[in-house]
Amino acid sequence: MSEIIPDDLQNFILAHFDSIAQLEALLLLRANPRDEWDVDRITARLYTDPREVAAALTRLCEDGFLACANGIYRYQCRDRELQGQVDRLAEAYAKHLIPVTNLIHSKLRRIRQFADAFKFRKDR
Repeated sequence: MSEIIPDDLQNFILAHFDSIAQLEALLLLRANPRDEWDVDRITARLYTDPREVAAALTRLCEDGFLACANGIYRYQCRDRELQGQVDRLAEAYAKHLIPVTNLIHSKLRRIRQFADAFKFRKDR
């Protein structure tokens, strides 16, 4: 996949994004940097669960992508380097939607497999 998505961008995606909704929330706010968004407005635009959106926004704030005050979110990267990575991500997602989506889904599958390894089974 590194011929489509460079390794450093793959690492960035895997380090910061746990869901497609999280990625799309970031890109939505990036596309509208002057707008102020609350969870309900973002949920309506992404057609997803408000709890998932709220969790995604919290993570995006913690990772330095968004600013939040009184439940209002705005796109505001903490530094130029992060901004550059987001710009590259937006370009990659626009050109290679399926590979980026598959990369995020592969992370989720690996997490589930790891968790399943620790489940106790009656047949063992």
